[in-house]
Amino acid sequence: MRQQNVVFTGGGTGGHVFPGIAVAEKLIEAKTDSSVSIYWIGSSRGMEKDILERFDIPFYSIPAGKLRRYFSFNNFIDIFKIISGFFVSIIILKKLRADLLFSKGGFVTVPVVLAARILGISVISHESDLDPGLATRINGRFSDTMLFAYKETADTWKKKSTYQKVLVTGNPVRKEIYEGKAEKGRALLKIPVDKKIILILGGSQGALEINKLIAEIIDELTADYFIIHQMGALTFTKSKKNDYVTKALFNDEFPDILATADLVVSRAGAGTLWENGVRAKPAILIPLGPGSSRGDQIRNADYFEAHGAAVVLKGDSLNPSGLLAEIRRILGSNSVLKELEENVKMLCNRDSSEQIISLIQHESGVS
Repeated sequence: MRQQNVVFTGGGTGGHVFPGIAVAEKLIEAKTDSSVSIYWIGSSRGMEKDILERFDIPFYSIPAGKLRRYFSFNNFIDIFKIISGFFVSIIILKKLRADLLFSKGGFVTVPVVLAARILGISVISHESDLDPGLATRINGRFSDTMLFAYKETADTWKKKSTYQKVLVTGNPVRKEIYEGKAEKGRALLKIPVDKKIILILGGSQGALEINKLIAEIIDELTADYFIIHQMGALTFTKSKKNDYVTKALFNDEFPDILATADLVVSRAGAGTLWENGVRAKPAILIPLGPGSSRGDQIRNADYFEAHGAAVVLKGDSLNPSGLLAEIRRILGSNSVLKELEENVKMLCNRDSSEQIISLIQHESGVS
């Protein structure tokens, strides 16, 4: 049997990379012989190259231009980067003799998906957010199959596109997230057994807004709880306080750190939401506003709150005292904690990767 080659593409943020890695891991586990090879195409300047090195997946880079929704001279420059990325993608896909392309999203995927379509390679695209981003909407025109995390998103897409296969899979989560051990996390950070743990996450690039809120109430928090804070590289400050651990970015230790948490305070990126969900972690969500994003995090957060799977702070409630009050309300009530745990567990299915690899195997001929 001829070697089967499955190529993944995605990048820009961890949310466009880690879910793809989750699928790649399952595909590697599922293959019964050495006749399947997996590769990744991403930006030459993105964070995805560094992430992929940890997982030993061969990486190929292309020039990539950003898809902006506002007027900028950089839009003109980036057109040429996208065109260049398209031609480089054709060369790479032909070199790899790709049988199937799996796109996880981000602006870097657009020229790769278009190149695959020109070459007659099957394309499967996955959207993690409740509302598809611009890259997904473009890629959808050239994809054979569209996968969505939410039924509501899939139903809306079907009304606009009747020629594609459209499936609801949820969001894939890395194997290591499921394997995180709370006792290992506690031992690693020397956490007292009598303190509840709050994990603060700002996404793969940090969150200045969240960092400022925590700074205002850190004395009150550490009086009652143990705080673990992923701050991001740009605003990282080493903690000098007891019961307060800060780090720019957690890597291999993150699954054990997440497993320890009694409560998570985070942005509302799709990847973070699903990682919290499959580990049944109660969460306070502070979504990026429309001034800093396309508003997708607000809609993600509102969806989880409407299903009783998280608490959302925004607008007038988003202030240090409001955050402190919500933390105390949730951690002070076992019934509130239990309700949030059960609701988020029901909302986030755990078999997304298995569903996706079954489709990949069928479409690419992988056995």
